[in-house]
Amino acid sequence: MNRILLIEDHERLAQLMCKALAAAGIAVDVIDRIDTAWAAIRQLPYQAVILDRGLPDGDGLSLLQRMRGAGLHVPCLVLTARDALHDRVAGLEAGADDYLPKPFAMDEMVARVRALLRRPVDCRPLDPSHDDLTLRPGAGLVCCADESVTLAPAEMQIMLMLVHRHAEVVRRSAMEAAAWGLNEAVTPNALDVALHRIRRKLLAIGSRQRIVNVRGQGYALREADVAD
Repeated sequence: MNRILLIEDHERLAQLMCKALAAAGIAVDVIDRIDTAWAAIRQLPYQAVILDRGLPDGDGLSLLQRMRGAGLHVPCLVLTARDALHDRVAGLEAGADDYLPKPFAMDEMVARVRALLRRPVDCRPLDPSHDDLTLRPGAGLVCCADESVTLAPAEMQIMLMLVHRHAEVVRRSAMEAAAWGLNEAVTPNALDVALHRIRRKLLAIGSRQRIVNVRGQGYALREADVAD
């Protein structure tokens, strides 16, 4: 399932947007401040961002400019009550991919988000790999040589984060957020259960890669002969 970030401080509007997007099969994390949104965008691989301009801690365009300046090219739909031409131009020049003035129809908003999701987020390969592992997110598979096994959606998100980081350590909180989003309640042992299942699946396809616990830091992919 696609997961996007909605940065909107109007609670009722955010609820309506989430309901419309969920009906279209799009999962949404909702944040209402620029500083919190920046931390989430740096941590999680969102497929798209919906950004309101009028936020409690500033103009949403400042966040967009920061994203683009940092080389983060996730597609972004800007929302605003400002419909003047110069406001639309300012949003596009700041790096927006699309611009939707308020008020808007939910069907149109969903259609615009779907259009953004059809655009490539960055230059990462569609089937990322690390050592003897290749992920095929579209098919829900992790592969090693001629062997493959199915991953549940949360398991795939965990593996995508580990593979994209290669041997770097990923924090537990980052894994939980990637697998279940920022707004979904997660049981304390949900990540442990998911990691246990993934480890069994990697063994089943004969991979030499292991998910190891780096004490006090998080988890990383390591070869079996150097695993902690």
